[in-house]
Amino acid sequence: MQIYEELQARGLLAQVTDEKEIREMVNNGKATFYIGFDPTADSLHVGHFMALCLMKRLQMAGNKPIALLGGGTGMIGDPSGRTDMRQMMTVETIQHNCDCFKKQMSRFIDFSDGKALMVNNADWLLDLNYVELLREVGPHFSVNRMLTAECYKQRMERGLSFLEFNYMIMQSYDFYMLFQKYGCNMQFGGDDQWSNMLGGTELIRRKLGKDAYAMTITLLLNSEGKKMGKTQSGAVWLDPNKTSPFDFYQYWRNVADADVLKCLRMLTFLPLEQIDEMDHWEGSQLNEAKEILAYELTALVHGDEEAKKAQAGARALFGTGNAQEMPTQELTEEDLTDDGIDLIGALVKAELVTSRSEGRRAIEQGGVSVDGEKIGDIKYVLTRDQLSGDGVVLRRGKKKFKKICMKA
Repeated sequence: MQIYEELQARGLLAQVTDEKEIREMVNNGKATFYIGFDPTADSLHVGHFMALCLMKRLQMAGNKPIALLGGGTGMIGDPSGRTDMRQMMTVETIQHNCDCFKKQMSRFIDFSDGKALMVNNADWLLDLNYVELLREVGPHFSVNRMLTAECYKQRMERGLSFLEFNYMIMQSYDFYMLFQKYGCNMQFGGDDQWSNMLGGTELIRRKLGKDAYAMTITLLLNSEGKKMGKTQSGAVWLDPNKTSPFDFYQYWRNVADADVLKCLRMLTFLPLEQIDEMDHWEGSQLNEAKEILAYELTALVHGDEEAKKAQAGARALFGTGNAQEMPTQELTEEDLTDDGIDLIGALVKAELVTSRSEGRRAIEQGGVSVDGEKIGDIKYVLTRDQLSGDGVVLRRGKKKFKKICMKA
C-alpha cells in the first residue's frame, strides 16, 4: 500500500483538488508541500497533532515538508471556526511563540540536510506595499465569491472586520510566494481551510499560469461531533510544562470507546493490519486499546521514557502498578501547621483545585478522596505521619489525582 492509499485507509483525507495528480505526486515523493501554523500560543496543541503526523508520514514517503510559521498572518488572525475576533498579539509575543513551535516541530519532522524547511511568512508579508499588493493581487479575488466561503459566512451575522477579511488573501499570497521561492506545489490543511487553500491555487494559476494543488485532512472530532483536544481546564498542549506527559497520557487513555480505533488509525504509526485486528475488541480489550493509543501518542510527543513513566503512574492509580511513577507534589516544613496540612490546603498545593473555595465545594459534594477513602469533612487534616514515606494519593473526581508527600 502506497502513502496516498494509506492516508485514505486511515480516514485522513477530506477534499482534494485533483486526486489523480496528487496521488501520483505523493506516491512518488514529488510533492513539496506546506502546512501553516499561526503562532496564537506558546505551544502547539492536540489540534495541530494530526497536521504534524501527516507531515511526518509524507516525509517518510520521500516528500519534502515546509512548516510555515505565521509570523505575518498571526498579526491578523484566522476567522475560520471563530464567532469573534481573535485578540491581537504584539510582534514580540508572536516571535516568542514561533520560537517555541520550532522546538516542538523538530520531534516530528527531520529538518537536517534540507529534508524539510521551516519558514516564516513575516519575511514577505510585513514588507508588502499596500497599493502594490492591491494592484498585484486584488484583481484576482472576487468579493462575491469570498463571501460565500464558510469561514466568512458564519461571521457575517455577528460582524466581520476588514482586518480578518484580508486573511484569505494573505494565506493565498503565502502559497504564491512559496511556489516561487521554494517550488512548493501543494498545500495541506484542516478541512475548515478549504476556501483559503483554493484561493492560493487560483492565484498561482492566474498569476503564473501554473498548476498547484490542495488537500485537506479530516478534522479530529469525537463521536459527538466535537473537536478533540480540549478538556474542562482548556487545551491539551504538546509542551510538557503546560500539559504534563502524565496528563497527556491520561487524556488519550480516557477517550470514549467509540473513538479509540479512529484515533489509533488517524494518529498513530501502528500498522493498519494491527489496528484492523482490534475492530472486534470489546469490554476490557478496549481499555487495552486505549492504553496502546495513550502510550504511542505520549511516546511520539514526549519520548519513550516519559511514556513509560506515565503508563506506570496511571496503572498505579488504578491498582495495577507502581505508585512511584505517579505525579507527585512534595511538601516542605513551611507547608505544615501543627504537624499537618488541612485537606483544602493540600488540594490547592497539589493543583487539584484553583482556590480554597473550590476545594471546599469539592469536599462538600463528595468529590475528594484520600487513598481511596471519600472525605466529606472540610476540616480534615493530613498529618505528618500520613505524609511521610510514600505519602497519600489525593483524588478529586474520577480523573484528577496526585500523590502528596513530605520532601525527603
